[in-house]
Amino acid sequence: MRQRKDATSGRSITGLVALWLVISISDFAYAQAPSPAGAIGLGNRGWSAADTNHATPANELEFSARAGLASDYIYRGVTLSDHGPAVGAALEARWGQLYAGTTVATVNLPTQPAAEFTYAAGFRPTFATIDFDFGVTYFAYPGERLPGETNGINYWETVIRGDRKISEQVRLAAGYAYSPNVSNTGAWSQYVAAGVGYDVPSQLLPHDVTISFTTAAGYSWFGNQSQQLGGFPLPSYLNWQAGVTFTHKAFNFDLRYYDTNLTKENCFVFTGDPNARPGGRVNLATNPDGLTSNWCGAAFVAKVWFALN
Repeated sequence: MRQRKDATSGRSITGLVALWLVISISDFAYAQAPSPAGAIGLGNRGWSAADTNHATPANELEFSARAGLASDYIYRGVTLSDHGPAVGAALEARWGQLYAGTTVATVNLPTQPAAEFTYAAGFRPTFATIDFDFGVTYFAYPGERLPGETNGINYWETVIRGDRKISEQVRLAAGYAYSPNVSNTGAWSQYVAAGVGYDVPSQLLPHDVTISFTTAAGYSWFGNQSQQLGGFPLPSYLNWQAGVTFTHKAFNFDLRYYDTNLTKENCFVFTGDPNARPGGRVNLATNPDGLTSNWCGAAFVAKVWFALN
């Protein structure tokens, strides 16, 4: 899915500057919105705060911010940082059911962008006992040094998500995402995911400490890429993750396992990993050199961040 060019190391300086900016401007984020810690991740980007389904009073404007560091940046089972560390930050504004937000994260991709920026907007109504999120997100990769045949990988995606609390400790979530031109490849993409979360009862924990166990799985499938990229569909695949999140006031720490069912050969076809190695099974249409990539395999990730509301 990514252009097949050489990649460089992650842009840590860009992310650290973004982290400082978010912490600086978050001084006016006073409203007491629920923390997104322990949210059920359904394939959201980086440090996005959009997993928090929270409506404010119609006449109140609220802000939330978060920033942190992860040992790897995994998105729907695939690393976006070449299995290296990444830093990122997010800011979101809410007015009633409406919200708008932006994130920035360091990445290490074949087109060599300076960073990944997302811009999201939507609304979060509640119907019956389900909290919905209807949103649209633009993914931007400024400063690409090797934009390739498609002149970059920026793209749009629309998302529908629903969350339901079925008891004091158990939560369910499900979602669907669609892009008409994923990563600017010419191929449409669809993604469905579902997950469950369990919050450890507060009476079993120290004051101001929460522990949440969450797990989710998703399935991605795609249309045909443009002719200059081969004209064949990107490989469909399953991804899954499970982990635990510890929270103490604004501090959050997450340990998580990620994996997919993509073969190493299809992982190269999907990502265009510039460090792919030969020796895999040859496919004359999609992978004539039999190149393999480890960007889609099992990964254990540690992530720490601060959330301010």
